[in-house]
Amino acid sequence: MTPPDVVVRRLPLYARTLAYLKQEGKQSVSSQELGQRINVTAAQIRKDLSYFGQLGKQGIGYNVDELLQHINHILGLSHDWNIVLVGVGHLGQAIARYPGFSEKGMRIVGLFDADPAKVGTEFAGLRIRHVDEIAEVAREYGVRMAIVAVSASHAQEVVDRLVRAGIKAILNYAPVAVHVPQGVWVRHIDPVALLHSMTYYLARDAVAQAPTSLGAPTLEHAAPADRAALHAEASSPATEYQAHLDDWNESRTPHRA
Repeated sequence: MTPPDVVVRRLPLYARTLAYLKQEGKQSVSSQELGQRINVTAAQIRKDLSYFGQLGKQGIGYNVDELLQHINHILGLSHDWNIVLVGVGHLGQAIARYPGFSEKGMRIVGLFDADPAKVGTEFAGLRIRHVDEIAEVAREYGVRMAIVAVSASHAQEVVDRLVRAGIKAILNYAPVAVHVPQGVWVRHIDPVALLHSMTYYLARDAVAQAPTSLGAPTLEHAAPADRAALHAEASSPATEYQAHLDDWNESRTPHRA
């Protein structure tokens, strides 16, 4: 049975938490404890892991080392993966210098840019190549994954180049949705959009707690008859907004077009 993508997205979180437990000297862990560590219910963990066989023992839980090895195998982390990075601006440079990729089996083997001032120079131990050389490097190193850190206006063009070069998985930092053919996976990371999704709650709380220049009622200044309604509005989950946000995120990450 093929697991839903939302389950696959949780597997790295399980693996990371299990690695921490192993470092702490834990030999076994219950679904309850594992769930508390990553804010997932025990039932959800059992359901997620059931897609990959009978992994735990009732009354005992999961063997930390065995489960970690099994999840790493499922994720294809028994070997290193070569990656290319397109876009060596400020963001791209930070990504290229980040040691966490190599520590977790993700090896950046190529840096690419279209800026003549950058092409041919060295950064983070690699020579920056022109984007026209992506296919050549991908063939040489067997690259199937790429990171895109270019402006929104160039993102689709870069993604098209990567797809033509045989790239099958793309991590896109550009603040725009890109389109790929069937069989190519894309994950989007848009920090600004994520921050904006949280400013909603801050703005809502501010409206609920402080008087406005227009004299709109707040919890402190509302008439008794209106106070209950205002309190309910301020404290209830923003279901319509959250549904809109979830739909928007679902349409952008991840997808196969």
